[in-house]
Amino acid sequence: MKAPVLSLCLVLCLALASCKSAEKAIFRLSGTPISSRLPPLEAFVDIGPWASTEGALPEDARLLFQRELQQNITAAHDSSQFGYAKLVVTNSTISRAGKGFLITQMVTLMLPSLLGLPMEDYCTKLDAVVQIMNARGETIGTYNGTGSSRVRVAIYYGYDQTQAPRLADIEALKQALDQIRPQLAADAGRLRDELLVTGPLEASSGQ
Repeated sequence: MKAPVLSLCLVLCLALASCKSAEKAIFRLSGTPISSRLPPLEAFVDIGPWASTEGALPEDARLLFQRELQQNITAAHDSSQFGYAKLVVTNSTISRAGKGFLITQMVTLMLPSLLGLPMEDYCTKLDAVVQIMNARGETIGTYNGTGSSRVRVAIYYGYDQTQAPRLADIEALKQALDQIRPQLAADAGRLRDELLVTGPLEASSGQ
């Protein structure tokens, strides 16, 4: 009895070691920055239902949104911020496709996966909202985006079962932000003017 168990453990360890690393892909952004950048903004994140999924870490949304703002939306940060950018995750669900195939994998000591077949997929669907607020806390723009992802658990070309759900959540959020970015670009002139008219956070808080 011990020999098959030890063999299975060895195969699982080798399989996990052969999967791709998700670390480089997690916070890598795509797309083109908006041409007329907004003044520096303070970022806030409300992850809502994301907090109860088995995927992303609570701080992942904050780190990703901050990078999105710095890389694609706002001007280089100086001593002043002219308002707030708030990300709200309004809906997020994650599911597993092909989970039943794992029984076959266990019985055959992972032979199908060692031959290149996937184990399962993690799929996330997500809705998000970005609100732009001036230094007085007044909302001057609201923008919606949706995202869906499918991340494969597989040896050689996929991710392991600890990385895949996290990456699925993050990829879905990236898609939502990709949808929101053109909306911000189209409204950038108006947003910029209103943010500058209200002034920086320090000045408004002292009024």
